[in-house]
Amino acid sequence: MFEVRATDLAGRIGKLKMRRGFINTPAILPVVHPLKQIIHPSELKKIGFEAIMTNAYITMKHYGEEAKKRGIHSILNFDGIIATDSGGYQVLEYGELDTTPIEIAKFQEAIGSDIAIVLDKPTGLNVSRKYAEETVKATILASKQTLNIKERKALWVGPIQGGKYLSLLKSSAKQMARLKFDLYALGSPTLVMENYDFKLLVKMITVVKQNLPLNKPLHLFGAGHPLTIPLAVALGCDLFDSASYILYARDDRYITSKGTVRLEDLYYLECSCPICSTHTLNELKSLDKIEREKKIALHNLYVLKNEINATKQAIEEGRLWEYLSMKARSHPKLWEAFILLNKYYRYLEDGTPLFKPRALFFFNYIDQMRPEVIRYNERLILDVEIPLEREILILIPEVDYNTLMRITTLHKRLDEYLGINSKKIQICFLSYPYGVIPEELADLYPLTQYESSLHIDTQIEVLKLTLKRLNKFLMKKAFQKIILVNNNKFYSPLIKMLQRKIKNCVIIDAMNESISKIIDKIANQIIGLKS
Repeated sequence: MFEVRATDLAGRIGKLKMRRGFINTPAILPVVHPLKQIIHPSELKKIGFEAIMTNAYITMKHYGEEAKKRGIHSILNFDGIIATDSGGYQVLEYGELDTTPIEIAKFQEAIGSDIAIVLDKPTGLNVSRKYAEETVKATILASKQTLNIKERKALWVGPIQGGKYLSLLKSSAKQMARLKFDLYALGSPTLVMENYDFKLLVKMITVVKQNLPLNKPLHLFGAGHPLTIPLAVALGCDLFDSASYILYARDDRYITSKGTVRLEDLYYLECSCPICSTHTLNELKSLDKIEREKKIALHNLYVLKNEINATKQAIEEGRLWEYLSMKARSHPKLWEAFILLNKYYRYLEDGTPLFKPRALFFFNYIDQMRPEVIRYNERLILDVEIPLEREILILIPEVDYNTLMRITTLHKRLDEYLGINSKKIQICFLSYPYGVIPEELADLYPLTQYESSLHIDTQIEVLKLTLKRLNKFLMKKAFQKIILVNNNKFYSPLIKMLQRKIKNCVIIDAMNESISKIIDKIANQIIGLKS
């Protein structure tokens, strides 16, 4: 039913199959009102949306038995996949509804919904814990009642409630995971996202994902913002729904890749979608209210579609971390959330491939905590053994291909010309992204397959983390002598820190010298140690 084809971080590209076809995930489902359709569903399909969402409760109250005869696809004139919301949003806004979970469940099946949602009781955000507990209990009860209906042709979504109370979210997710739902959904995140509380959103998504089956998609309710989508995808969300495209348009709010801007504050149309490429800014402003609303809504849809595609492309290229890092700089609150990802590196590492088609990029100290680097350092300490006969450690800053190739020259010079057993020497490279890299591993991905600007500023965070990782490595093996090669000005601060902290070390000053001369100096130093 759900096949995963590619992953990066906790993000994944998959295919969700159902009776009417399939959805390529991650995907966003534009919310369509069953009665008022400024953007017709057929236009949504032309833009490239494979699936849409509508409201089953409003459909039931307006069409009644007619909806069962016609079916939701006929009512909306949409031959793609239709998901139906049971009315949870109306519960959140207006309180109780004059229907039951069983009645609305049977109605969704009767009208031919492809994806159906339990009539849950949303928690909301600014509520007491006691009320939040009540919403969790009510949602789980409604879920059990829904799954007891005899005829089940739709894929059923199990909503998870608990709001900002993470322990309740965890409990709700565990209980829902024991029920036989086809998909799951995280409820009540809308106000969290509207408040730009991305740190809380990170915590909510991760606690839910870590307690759900990996083979089931997770839907994030109400997520239709270009800053939210890549973050949520990176954390493991597969589906989204939103009416943001039309709600923003009603207020003349124009979605960009970095957020939203009011039309009156724009100087240029920075988009090349069919709307922006065929209208000037003044033309859009001069349109009457209804027509302007439609044009902006169409533009907003194109931007959201593009955001989904850009995020999927980043997964395919193995660059989701870099893409998210770039997006995080669009808003301070998003940057705070991005930094918080370091606390969940083990969770994110699980979906990060061992090998990627492209080199890794390092821009900032935070990139030293990306899953690939954490994985390497853990395996270096746990799995890599340093032979007992290695008595001398040589540390050479910065890994590059030429240096790596010339290391064989050093071994040959020591063995053949100087009569020194090079098997007693362990050569390692100092690397700001990774810490320390034994020469035996240096040609493995991704240890030399990276581009870094960390050496430009050598922030104190970079130096401290590199030193911390080197110290862990040195605890694995007690070397009799450590030779530090100071041949790179960007590593000089680190070399000086090492000199103060390591007693049995010597420094070879080889600034701006050729590899051959550096090798000669190393060999002469070792001869001096031998004598």
